[in-house]
Order: sequence, then structure tokens, then C-alpha cells
Amino acid sequence: MGFNLPRTILFLVLGSFLTSCGTSKSRTSKRSEKSIVTEWKTELAPPQNKMNTAPPEAKPEDTRVYNITSYALDFKGTKYKYGGTTRDGMDCSGLVYTSFLQENIALPRSSRAMSLQGERLSLVDVNIGDLLFFETNKNKKVINHVGLVVEIQPGHILFIHSSSSRGVIISSLADNYWFEHFVMARRVI
Repeated sequence: MGFNLPRTILFLVLGSFLTSCGTSKSRTSKRSEKSIVTEWKTELAPPQNKMNTAPPEAKPEDTRVYNITSYALDFKGTKYKYGGTTRDGMDCSGLVYTSFLQENIALPRSSRAMSLQGERLSLVDVNIGDLLFFETNKNKKVINHVGLVVEIQPGHILFIHSSSSRGVIISSLADNYWFEHFVMARRVI
């Protein structure tokens, strides 16, 4: 591809230290994922109640996934703090990083670096414990936000994340804002 590997590694390392929610990302994969998202959103009828914030009723088969999502849900209502990883405040990648660390799974600290981990998924294969990645900055086409899937409903993938305006909340991927800014889903465990 014509890139210098040591220079690329240096860029990724520096990028993860300089930001907790992302660096640059190529947009070539977004078009195909968008068609999958559109197909998924069109085919599944949303329920009357757009969002159920209760924890999942059935535990995932892997107890680590259940422990990670349960731990993340305990932070619901925590205020947003850039670079934060505690109940005093946390950002999106801090929530995911801290939650996975409870099961001794060390992820990178930035959402962009996290987006390079694990297996990329089609939305039809997304399950509880998977990660959703977003590009929310109008001026830059970069992955700068991550959420953790905590529940699946017909027409909705619910995820917990830390919003800069509302703190740690649960949102639905079917909400127009998140749907429009979605880039990809990945499974780490």
C-alpha cells in the first residue's frame, strides 16, 4: 500500500496518547456498512416503546460478556469527563476500557484504536457485549465515539456510552443521529 510501518505505528501510538476518543480513519468501508445498516433498519419493525433501558433478561453464554455489560450499566448517569475512567466522570472509550478491564481484557484507550481490535461484524451478527463505532464530528471523518451493546430488541440495538452532553446513557442504534453516524461493529470477545 505504500506506507511506512514504523511511521504508522508511531502515528497510532501518538494518536492514542493525544486523544481518548479517536484519530483518523479511512471511509472506504463505510459505504458497504451503510447499505447493511439501511437494510437492517428497513427490514426490522421497531417496537412501540423505542428504548428499554432495563438490563438484558437473558445472560449471554459467555459470563465475561455479562460481567462487562453489567459493570458498564452500573455507570449509567455518570457525568461526562474527557479522559475520565471513574464514577467522577468518564468519556466513551473510558467506559468501554474500564468495563473490559474488569475481566482482565486490556483494550486500547482511544475509540479509534479500539476500532482496530477484534472481528468486524455485520449488524445482523451483533450481540450483547459487541462494540459500535461512530464518526460524530461533522468537520472530520474520524472514528471518535464508541458504545457497548447491552440489549437487542426487534429493530433496535441498544448500547451504553458516554455522551459529552448527557453523560453515561443508553441509546438505540435505530435513533436517526446514531444511525447516520454509525461506522462499524466489532467483537472483541
